[in-house]
Amino acid sequence: MYKFTLSNGIKIPKIGFGTYKSVTSEDKDVILKALQVGYKHFDTASFYDNEEILGESIEKSGIRRDELFLTSKVWKEEMGYDNTIKAVNKSLIKLKTNYLDLCLIHWPKANINNEDWRELDKETWRALETLYNAGKVKAIGLSNFHPHHIMNLLESANVKPMVNQIEFHPGYMQKAVVDYCQGNDILVEAWSPIGRGRVFNEPLLKELANKYNKSIPQICIRFALQLNVLPLPKSSSKERMIENMSVFDFKIEIEDMYRLMCLPQIGWSGEHPDRPREMV
Repeated sequence: MYKFTLSNGIKIPKIGFGTYKSVTSEDKDVILKALQVGYKHFDTASFYDNEEILGESIEKSGIRRDELFLTSKVWKEEMGYDNTIKAVNKSLIKLKTNYLDLCLIHWPKANINNEDWRELDKETWRALETLYNAGKVKAIGLSNFHPHHIMNLLESANVKPMVNQIEFHPGYMQKAVVDYCQGNDILVEAWSPIGRGRVFNEPLLKELANKYNKSIPQICIRFALQLNVLPLPKSSSKERMIENMSVFDFKIEIEDMYRLMCLPQIGWSGEHPDRPREMV
């Protein structure tokens, strides 16, 4: 399994399995299928309401815990020092494990009108540092944080964030966020790396899929990897799971990478950490 190395030396598989809305109580076999085809890195969150399913599936699979990389996140309503400690301990119980490989603050603001977000973020981060120093979490990071949110944390942080998970795909790259993170040794992870399918009608992606004899999702995933961004694709189909991992046998040419990077905005989810969600 190809891996990135976080700033504290922890190795993380270069492709993760996103579980948001792909793992539900109605379809509990998704994780078992993903494990069977070779996924070792799973991304969940307390908000996803599927940590118990993930924990049960891993237990059922018989795969050793140390062979897997598990990420969870602290939701908006769980922020603050004491709440974060409780929330992570609850996630550990649901996931049937005594440690997380990575824990993230899910959003920088409990709500967009929260004027005290700066202090709340710092308290929440201090809790993650406590859990990190205790060994309950092997790495700590952020999700949906922009540079000004991260700069606020760094004013008092004793441990630098190791990861920032953001929406990232052709047509919505958040270049300022990526450049800031990579310039500060923070690994960028991509949620919605294929634009939730909304980029499928883009002529350039169709052209490149044909040129490289790959699918559009494979082009999107490879695009992220070549920019040192870790993609978290999701699927309930075993065939698509295999396809999403089969991206290490080709390379997108530099001219095509620039063409992809220069696409106009497409496929944006409408989510922004400082603004109301837009309908797109």
